[in-house]
Amino acid sequence: MAQITLVGKNQAKIGTEFFYLGPIEECADCKFNKVCFNLELGAKYKVTEIRLQEHECHEFDGDSVTAVEVEKLCTRASVGKRQAMEGSKITYKGSECRNLSCEKYNICHPIGKIPGEKYTVQKVEGDLDCPLGEKLVLVDLF
Repeated sequence: MAQITLVGKNQAKIGTEFFYLGPIEECADCKFNKVCFNLELGAKYKVTEIRLQEHECHEFDGDSVTAVEVEKLCTRASVGKRQAMEGSKITYKGSECRNLSCEKYNICHPIGKIPGEKYTVQKVEGDLDCPLGEKLVLVDLF
């Protein structure tokens, strides 16, 4: 079954990927908010189909929003070696590393993944070479 949501007219292109970062407070009284806010917080999505419905929306610079079908995608992240088992449900710990110049920083701090939340390890990619000596593995989280 397709998951339908609303995105800005400029984002309504097949293949567009985005992270759902949560509801906007100003939209609390909008009659379409249940369609806009029906995605999983922190998850990554890809637009797979465009629907014909458009609606006026004041949060998109006076533009409109378009109904689209989306599919949830995996997010690449680093986890401790002990958590890296395909198919396992883990509590994501996140990283305390603050080395912004590290080439793996974005994998250790993936957009949308929230420490303390549960995710499924979809795929284990392999060991990561951590400059701090942490025993990390690259995985796809879902």
